[in-house]
Amino acid sequence: MLKNELWRDRSFRLLLYLEWILLGIALIAALSPQNLPPPHRLGWQTPPPLRSRPFPIGAIGCIGLLGLLGLRLPTGGRLQKILYVALGFGLCWLAIFLGGRRESLFFALLLIVVIRACILFPWPGRLTVALCAYGFFILRLILRIYWVIQRHNTIRPGEIASEWLRIAFGFAINSALLFGLVLAFVLLMVGSLLSERQSRQALTSANDRLRKYSLLIENQATLQERTRIAREMHDSVGHSLTAQSIQLENAALYFAQNPEKARYHLTEAQRLNKEALTDVRQSVASLRNPPLQGRSLDLALKKLIREFQQTTQIEVISQCRGLVSKPSKPLHPEIQTVLYRVVQEALTNITKHSQADRVELEISSSAIAIDLEIKDNGTGFEPCENTTGFGLQGMQERVEALGGRFSLHSQPGLGCQICINIPAIG
Repeated sequence: MLKNELWRDRSFRLLLYLEWILLGIALIAALSPQNLPPPHRLGWQTPPPLRSRPFPIGAIGCIGLLGLLGLRLPTGGRLQKILYVALGFGLCWLAIFLGGRRESLFFALLLIVVIRACILFPWPGRLTVALCAYGFFILRLILRIYWVIQRHNTIRPGEIASEWLRIAFGFAINSALLFGLVLAFVLLMVGSLLSERQSRQALTSANDRLRKYSLLIENQATLQERTRIAREMHDSVGHSLTAQSIQLENAALYFAQNPEKARYHLTEAQRLNKEALTDVRQSVASLRNPPLQGRSLDLALKKLIREFQQTTQIEVISQCRGLVSKPSKPLHPEIQTVLYRVVQEALTNITKHSQADRVELEISSSAIAIDLEIKDNGTGFEPCENTTGFGLQGMQERVEALGGRFSLHSQPGLGCQICINIPAIG
């Protein structure tokens, strides 16, 4: 993870500014004179003059190296990140020993290591690194107190116990509490910034997925609309053209023997042609007009069956239960449309393929579901060998779109039976 990548993220700019400020504090602490000793009344030795202190080039070098390490954070495994943090702690201790034991120097460098560790690790790793930094800070305070006592061993024990130790330990406790509060603040601040960044990334990813899903849904809706239009064209126009073809064949058959009968079939073919043109206009107009054209399902089916019998001379025995007995609670318009289209397509298939002379149609409606059964005594077929028919596929799609079940049973020489079950829509 490069630092310039973090710079492009607004959530990390505050961390980079904070790191630069801490590096500046460390450099100022390294270049500043050491803390003056206590008053001479406590028996402290006179400090050496400032001009005799060497320039802390070693400490500045450690600070610079620690700053350079921040240009590229490790992106490898967990071990590489642990070694990176350990190197940071090592540079902190080395800067202390080479910089004249300045306390503010160690304070700032530890915070830099903790901030970087918060970027590298999840919460368990962040807490571990923070505890290590706090332990190192406490250890540094203990070593500092021990070094001061050893340096001023000329003071009498009573005076040490009564005055110096009280001051030193009070200062150490205050420093430990302050550093602990700063560590807690850094952990919470970095945690909130990382959470915000992750939330933004998740939101961006969710928006990308939503955009892709919307495109897929749009494509799927377009495909479904095309399928619906094709199904409507097939069910309406296909039915009319099939009936018209039969009428024209009958007209050609009786043209020489019985002109009157041929003229009748031509008239019927002309009527069916007008109906087909009407259906085409309705389909082109987005199929907004319902196929029942404002009539009840019972009346529409009666008209359809009557025209089918007149056109094909095939007997139809129909029985509809529950369609008229409950006029106050009619079937849902979508269910009525599906039932009408299924019956229409089934009659069209019987006309074209079955060579049947008898059809049984039964519809029963209840408060729970609607059942439809269409059976003929035609030649039948093998369903597994006729799975590509668009008419059968359209019937099944219509029924399943309403959560219903579609089943077809047929055998060669035993006719065909279609059964559907559609749950009632409130």
